[in-house]
Amino acid sequence: MLVKNPHVPLATVTATVTAAVLAAVVAALAVLVGPAPLRGPGRAGALGVPGNGVPGSGAPGSGAATTPGRGVPAGTGTTPAGPGAALPGATRPGTLPPVVDHGPRTGGKVALTFDADMTDVMRRQLRGSRPPSYANLKIIELLERERVPATFFLTGKWVEQYPELTRRLADNPRFELANHTYGHAAFTPHCYHLPPIPRREMTADVARTFDVIAPYGGRQTRYFRFPGLCHDRTALAELAPLGLTVVDGDVVSGDPFATRWQPIVRAVLSQVRPGSVIILHVTEANAPMTDEAMPHILAGLAERGLAPAPLSEVLDPTVHAGR
Repeated sequence: MLVKNPHVPLATVTATVTAAVLAAVVAALAVLVGPAPLRGPGRAGALGVPGNGVPGSGAPGSGAATTPGRGVPAGTGTTPAGPGAALPGATRPGTLPPVVDHGPRTGGKVALTFDADMTDVMRRQLRGSRPPSYANLKIIELLERERVPATFFLTGKWVEQYPELTRRLADNPRFELANHTYGHAAFTPHCYHLPPIPRREMTADVARTFDVIAPYGGRQTRYFRFPGLCHDRTALAELAPLGLTVVDGDVVSGDPFATRWQPIVRAVLSQVRPGSVIILHVTEANAPMTDEAMPHILAGLAERGLAPAPLSEVLDPTVHAGR
């Protein structure tokens, strides 16, 4: 896969990382001592507590090695082998997270990824007299009916707003769950008019989201996507304690606020290649044409000999080789 930032120790930002770790621990403790908002089996926190699949410095799949030319982080596509095994996307805490655009350009797999945004403004709209929907059930029903794998990047607030739908996603063995921040705030200035999150809160925000998602089980990952794909070295450094992989994508569908489905289909099919990571949205009111575009996207992929697969399998095709 293409990695845009090398996976190297952060010797120069030790103080920053230390502060970030403390912030993340405080956030995790707040979640543990507060009322549990979710039903389902308990899971440990996202900060290296045994049982949550977060690798320690010597855990399988936590290495930072890269292969020449492609820069593929070792273990990025690792599938858990049992309790405590490294999750897909897990990297060694304390090192700069790799940033991935796509998988190897061989084979015929591509990843359909769906962002589930939720901001405070969106939440207030849901309390109105005519609330919109930020959960596109038609997309999920299509994927279920056609048995299509997909990966969902969930905001914590979306999970809290749609707990039963989150459980439905987690119960599907073809779906993976990933992290899209807690409230879809911007991690850099001037990011699509999104409200910025203070640097001191970045680590805790992402750690909290892993904790919100974890109790649902299913195919958990340590993949993370920044809102608007906006990030810089400062943001990456703040997430170093969490041992994750940042996933951008190489196929931008342009589905947010699209008024017709045809441009979405053209955008996807004109860019897609083997190993592509396709960025779509499952937030109906903000991406109202995505469900209409999906059947045409699936048909176009099939015509090109490309098959959707979970993100972990696209980034590391050897994980399920021979199955």
